[in-house]
Amino acid sequence: MTGSNEYKLNQGPEDSISAVKFSPSTAQFLLVSSWDCTVRLYDVGGNTMRMKYQHTAPVLDCAFYDPTHSWSGGLDSQLKTHDLNTDQDTIVGAHDAPIRCVEYCPEVNVMVTGSWDRSVRLWDPRTPCNAGTFTQPEKVYTLSVAGDRLIVGTAGRRVLVWDLRNMGYVQQRRESSLKYQTRCIRAFPNKQGYVLSSIEGRVAVEYLDPSQEVQKKKYAFKCHRLKEEGIEQVYPVNAISFHSVHNTFATGGSDGFVNIWDPFNKKRLCQFHRYPTSIASLAFNNDGTMLAIASSYMQEKGDISHPEDAIFIRQVTDAETKPKST
Repeated sequence: MTGSNEYKLNQGPEDSISAVKFSPSTAQFLLVSSWDCTVRLYDVGGNTMRMKYQHTAPVLDCAFYDPTHSWSGGLDSQLKTHDLNTDQDTIVGAHDAPIRCVEYCPEVNVMVTGSWDRSVRLWDPRTPCNAGTFTQPEKVYTLSVAGDRLIVGTAGRRVLVWDLRNMGYVQQRRESSLKYQTRCIRAFPNKQGYVLSSIEGRVAVEYLDPSQEVQKKKYAFKCHRLKEEGIEQVYPVNAISFHSVHNTFATGGSDGFVNIWDPFNKKRLCQFHRYPTSIASLAFNNDGTMLAIASSYMQEKGDISHPEDAIFIRQVTDAETKPKST
């Protein structure tokens, strides 16, 4: 099934995959969090698992702070940092409910976590310690960092834009332009806006500048829909990852497909072959030459037998990821 430009990682997680994240500084290392209560570090070039560490419950997200430290959180509500050189754990703190999102903001040098306890918490990675708790209107489902701004997607289709340098008030309160529950938000690398996906086969391209002129540019489109026996099946869009150079983005859905989109010309650049099951997470590496693809059943139809959870590493080309000049 896999071609010469793609391979499956060895020693994959033993349960659903929640997140894949490449190292910010090298294409070599990939972090993977899973419902098997582990976070794993892979050397993707050598196709080997370098190490894994445990939480006491399923892990819902992970992130690199720097090339030698990972942070992770999940259903045990504990935030851990792990030294990938010494294989040592530190529990930094906790939320009052499961931690859904873990991200690093290099501009402000803070770790950001979002939880089902309706809060976002900031953490100083140097100490490490808590640097503030900020109440959100609903459970946090997804968040993304755009420069020194934080975009938070919650239950109830709410979107909040915060300034990480001044968390005293919310910069913008928005409602998702999509009618159904928000699944994923990712910021443009150029920091001008974000892409938001829903459980109902749609993606919205949004801009942060509130001026009328800029807001005119926003749009939404349908995707990850398949006609099966004459009936259109609509799938959740679970994952978004931006190409850091071209500002194009990949989406992954419960239909098992990965698409790459050009938001400037509003076109699909390519679609890869169908993967064995739902796409749970996607990550481009730092220079956009590789895409990590988590093919992992997300319990959409309950506890049924399903293809094994797997991570595929795909080499991608400019032809697949670069906007076509008009």
